[in-house]
Amino acid sequence: MACLTTLLQERIHCGPDRDTAACLPSGKVQPCCGGEWELQTKFIREALLMSSEIIRYHGFPSEEYEVTTEDGYILAFSRIPAGRNSQNTGMTYKESLRPPVLLHHGILGDATHWIANRPNNSLGFVLADAGYDVWLGNSRGNTWSLKHKTLKPCQKEFWQFSFDEIGKYDIPAELNFIMNKTGQKNVYYIGHSEGSAAGFIAFSTYPDLSQKIKAFFALAPVITTTHATSPLVMFTQLPQPLIRYVSQGLRSFILSQRWISAFITFLLCLQSRTDSYIGHYPAGTSVQNVIHCIHSGLFPVLQTAPPVYKIEEIKIPIAVWSGGQDKFADPKDMAKLLPRITNLIYHEHFPIWGHLDFIWGLDATEKMYLKIIELLKKYH
Repeated sequence: MACLTTLLQERIHCGPDRDTAACLPSGKVQPCCGGEWELQTKFIREALLMSSEIIRYHGFPSEEYEVTTEDGYILAFSRIPAGRNSQNTGMTYKESLRPPVLLHHGILGDATHWIANRPNNSLGFVLADAGYDVWLGNSRGNTWSLKHKTLKPCQKEFWQFSFDEIGKYDIPAELNFIMNKTGQKNVYYIGHSEGSAAGFIAFSTYPDLSQKIKAFFALAPVITTTHATSPLVMFTQLPQPLIRYVSQGLRSFILSQRWISAFITFLLCLQSRTDSYIGHYPAGTSVQNVIHCIHSGLFPVLQTAPPVYKIEEIKIPIAVWSGGQDKFADPKDMAKLLPRITNLIYHEHFPIWGHLDFIWGLDATEKMYLKIIELLKKYH
């Protein structure tokens, strides 16, 4: 256990703003915990890396940015400007002619969700190798987006947001930043779970912005949760006084503690991708966001005055993927969404897929990612 303690101390000492790869012990192999340090760090290295470090770890170029929303949140932003074998690294977008794609994660997630598997099984890497300029967003309140112009995470006002604000402020800020940075007038948008819901909010709220989206790809979109059976749903079904107590006691639903993730990873120590997944998930959000997401959704559910989003007015070409074993984006709820999409260009349903198979499934490249690339080319 001494080797794990040393590694955790290294990570905690380094902090989220320093290069983790540089902080991790280097090549020298030392006897430790009945084995070798190199073997131990093999399984937990990626679980402790930031998105930019994971990108470089797999041989891709990486860039990091921050974007400030209209209401003052400062969001971390990762970019994969080229593939592993590209000769365009360092060129401007116009020189490289790589179409920009924004990928946005779901609830309690972060940018690493798109690069958690090996390069041939991670959508972010697959798109970069296919010739796209890949941008990975982070919603307000997750591990990497805990800054604000005037507020601090220790203030309750910082956490007074839900997916409404993510859609109204975070997504537009990210898209406008991409267009300003690259000089391009159009962007593709891919969202998973709440990331899809945020897309529907942004594009129905701002028609001018929606005209700049070439195509919208919604993976397991959570639009209403009437039939959902996820543990998050069970949480919001607790007595209201208890939920209020949790809300007051925890400004954030989970302010991700990296050392806890690393400890769980060490205990698992599986020769799989479980270490990478747990190292970055959950990545945090507000209690208000979780409760709003479950009790409201984009379709009013037992609400007296919920926000109303006119999905039917979105003219963007939209492709949707759904799963038969999805406990959060239930097929019955999905059936309410599809008829409201006026420009539905594609829908595919995978009977055995759950909510996370769309981003972490080892068969996702063959079953879905290649189709996404086909549609990206079609709507170029």
